[in-house]
Amino acid sequence: MADPRGLCPAGWYVPSDEEFQLLVDYLGGRDVAGGKMKSQTLWRTPNTGADNSSGFTALPSGYRNGGVVGTYAFIKLGSDGSFWSSTDNNGEVNGRHLGCNYSNVYRNGSSFKEGGLSVRCVKD
Repeated sequence: MADPRGLCPAGWYVPSDEEFQLLVDYLGGRDVAGGKMKSQTLWRTPNTGADNSSGFTALPSGYRNGGVVGTYAFIKLGSDGSFWSSTDNNGEVNGRHLGCNYSNVYRNGSSFKEGGLSVRCVKD
């Protein structure tokens, strides 16, 4: 998510889709990386594969769904966590998604910019 207002503090930035993929690959691939990124607390059971061995400490913040103006809702608190990337592909912003029922991490091409995902800032 590019944000001219300064979403991240000085010296920090929102990682690109490519940087997220480098992390996923480093952690052993999409089938196990989610568990290595998830906190061991606050997730609903079964919190499959969660060991936070990466130190990423992803929390189950849910997301705000996009839709017709006025129909936004915060959903999946406790069971899902989704993170924006700074990569915009022809109007779709890519991100990563984690859930309590699996140890995978999924790449999502989220076309709903009016929705809301978490942001993870990375130090320069």
